[in-house]
Amino acid sequence: MSVIESIHADHGATFGERDGRTIVEHFGRPERTHLAVRNGVGLLECAYGVVVIEGEDRLEYVDNVVSNRVPAEDGQGCYALVLDPQGGIEVELYVYNAGERLLLFTPPAEAEPLAEEWGEKVFIQDVDIRVATDDYAIFGIHGPNATEKIASVLNGAASPDERYSFVRGTMGDEGVSVIRTDALTGEESYEVICAANDAEAVYDTLLNQGLNAAPFGYRTFESLALEAGSPLFETELEGTLPNVLGLRAALDFEKGCYVGQEVVSRVENRGQPSRKLVGLTLEADDAAVPESGAAVFDGDASVGEVTRAGESPSLESVIALALVDYGLESEALTVRVGGEEVPATVTALPFVEGSDRSGRLPAYQ
Repeated sequence: MSVIESIHADHGATFGERDGRTIVEHFGRPERTHLAVRNGVGLLECAYGVVVIEGEDRLEYVDNVVSNRVPAEDGQGCYALVLDPQGGIEVELYVYNAGERLLLFTPPAEAEPLAEEWGEKVFIQDVDIRVATDDYAIFGIHGPNATEKIASVLNGAASPDERYSFVRGTMGDEGVSVIRTDALTGEESYEVICAANDAEAVYDTLLNQGLNAAPFGYRTFESLALEAGSPLFETELEGTLPNVLGLRAALDFEKGCYVGQEVVSRVENRGQPSRKLVGLTLEADDAAVPESGAAVFDGDASVGEVTRAGESPSLESVIALALVDYGLESEALTVRVGGEEVPATVTALPFVEGSDRSGRLPAYQ
């Protein structure tokens, strides 16, 4: 559930569902809102599952089961993956060191099973794992004026400069933590975390105090992320090998990648991937949006499939992400849309250059 659903309803929100959680789809005219975020700043209630890990062995335990090194310093974080025994992505998560505890942000439906699975594997270690999704509200601030927005309402600290780092301060009378994120929308971006009981007051401050922010929902977030070339968990990441997606920001090759108690071969040493993630621009002026799974062809040969696609408000054309054969050299392809082959051109990512670059852009771009 949204933490402040009634507030969103008062602002005319249309609701939907992502990963089993009620989210705001849009507040009307999502394409216009998309451009407002690209040119200014927008405010989104984020949908995460939250897992809290405490105990003397918390750092060692989490470090042993995720793909990246967990920072030992309070106020620092990282983006990391949990891999299955074959090396595919099972869960993505952000790990933040909050002093006496680690905060893990996961896709909403993944928090409960992750906490249960990890809890069953704790033996003699001093580790306590619990789901705390309902304890927090998390708001995203995105846009070229995002840093200015945070500076206009955050008291007691300066906005954090480094990705995955965070500071503590206040907004109004409410305590908050502010994280510099990995810019999935291709713009400067932050997340503001507060207690669920303070969510209404913090949202009002972010919306109306200092530099105004445009409220937006997940339909706009997803169109911004598509233009930025950001692979997302449900459509590109889940079940895929990280090196296929070029997700170097989530991998530390100085350590092994652990799954439970089993060490998996380092992803870097699995050899050349069989596929790669590319951008496609459909060339027909009246092209329909292809569905996820739509076949991609090089001449008569099937060379991949679309993972997600949409109309780009910034470019006024249909764009798509696709997983294609790694050795593909042709840039002139076709995509099957409604039983017809529509011409498409391989396009360098990001489709749109914003005020920041997504931390998930494939390393081979």
